[in-house]
Amino acid sequence: MLERQLALSERGWRVIAPHFRGFDGGSGDPPAHSIDDYAGDVVDLLDALHIHEAVFGGLSMGGYVTFALVRHASRYIRGLILADTKAQADTADAVEGRKRMIELVGTKGPAAVAEEMLPKLLGDNTRRTRPEVVGRVRALATSSSAEAITGALRALMTRPDSTPQLPTIHLPTLIIVGAEDTVTPPAAASEMHRAIAGSELVTIPEAGHLTNLEQPDAFDGAIVRFLDHRV
Repeated sequence: MLERQLALSERGWRVIAPHFRGFDGGSGDPPAHSIDDYAGDVVDLLDALHIHEAVFGGLSMGGYVTFALVRHASRYIRGLILADTKAQADTADAVEGRKRMIELVGTKGPAAVAEEMLPKLLGDNTRRTRPEVVGRVRALATSSSAEAITGALRALMTRPDSTPQLPTIHLPTLIIVGAEDTVTPPAAASEMHRAIAGSELVTIPEAGHLTNLEQPDAFDGAIVRFLDHRV
């Protein structure tokens, strides 16, 4: 998912893009039960690598994991990048949608989930003009196991509301959102921007929920400016 962003290391930053448990081709780890499980795995990785401080960037579910790290492991955090994510917990309707998706992956597998989610994940412009991106996202989705997807859906639907945290964040923070994102829309990004003092908001045109894949030059450019000048 974030393979291209590893090249940001050429600017002198050490870039680490961990696999969440279950999404790494079969490590044998049990599926996650909560967002905190993923956050705990990230802390374990940092400790294993002897990393004491980092800028944490999370896109979509990665943003929810980043909020969990703010709650439980703030001493590691030097700055935040919150991309195509939001602070609120799932609504009742969203929880029901997750349950339907769990049923779908159980009966028809990851490919059915991929086809269901593609129109929501990618912006209209991407779906019309970037077939290679559509194919890439489909391949990423279908490479995941049914168990990993089910674990992620359960973690998503039970995550806490992070809205009360926002005013307590006093770190360099970059918020990125695709102009065509309907999953975590620009309005949610603006709400985070208003609540986190001193944060920067970048809206990327012609991108939906996966800005780093749909408009990678704009996405990387926003991160480079933030890392070079704000952190």
